[in-house]
Amino acid sequence: MEISFRLDDKVAIVTGAGRGLGEAMAKGLAMAGAKLVITDIDYAAAQKVATDIQAQGSEALAVEVDVTNSMSVEKMVNQVLSRWERIDILVNNAGINRRGSCVDMLEEDWQAVIDVNLKGAFLCCKMIGKVMLKQQQGKIINITSLLGTVAQPNRGPYAASKGGLVQLTKVLALEWAKSGINVNGLCPGYFLTELNAALMDDKEVFAELTSRIPMGRWGQPDELLGSLLFLASDASNYITGQVLYVDGGYLCM
Repeated sequence: MEISFRLDDKVAIVTGAGRGLGEAMAKGLAMAGAKLVITDIDYAAAQKVATDIQAQGSEALAVEVDVTNSMSVEKMVNQVLSRWERIDILVNNAGINRRGSCVDMLEEDWQAVIDVNLKGAFLCCKMIGKVMLKQQQGKIINITSLLGTVAQPNRGPYAASKGGLVQLTKVLALEWAKSGINVNGLCPGYFLTELNAALMDDKEVFAELTSRIPMGRWGQPDELLGSLLFLASDASNYITGQVLYVDGGYLCM
C-alpha cells in the first residue's frame, strides 16, 4: 500500500493567501502539485503570489474576495468552477486581530474580528461544502489558533472567533463524515509573520512569549507545510474533526 502526500491536479483554495502563512501554505500546496486559487481582499497581493506560483510552473488564479460577504464568496466559487469544474481543498486562513481589554473594546472592532475569522470561514465552508457534497469528496482545513484552546488577556474577539472556529470544525466534520469530506483544524503556534509584527516588535513581549515555547523559538512559515500537506492529502483520509497543533510544544506547558 502506497501513501501519497501528492496533490496532483487537485484544486485548492486558500483564503487570505496574499501574505504570511497564507502565502506560504499556497506555495506549499502548489509544490505538491495542486492548482491554486489565491484569494485575498487585497487583489494586488493575491496576484503577486499567483504570479510567483505560475513562475514555478504551477497553475494559479488570483481572486479578490471579501470572505464576510456571501455574494463575494459565491462569485469566487463560480469563477473557480468555471475554470476547473471542481474544488478539492479549502484552507480557511483569512483572519484579522484587534487587541485590547474587553471593557475598552469597540463594538465595531469586536464585530470585525468575528466577521472575518468566524463568519468568513462559515460562508466559505457553506458554499464550497455544497460543491464538495456533490463531488462526495473534499478536504477542508480551518486555520485555528492557540487562543482557540487557551486564553490570554486583551485577546477577547480573536480568542472567541478561533474557539468558535474549532467548534465549527467539529460540527461540520460530523455533518459531512459520511460524504467523503474531511474537516480538520490546523493550529499554528507563534510564527514569524506580519500578523504578529506588533508582538515581535515589542522586545519584552517577544522574549516573554518565547520563554513559554519549549523549543525556545518561533516557527518559520514553511514549518507548517508538512502538517498542511498531511491534512490536504489522502494520507489523512480517516481523520476528521481534529485539530493538529504546530506550536513548538507550547500546549505541553
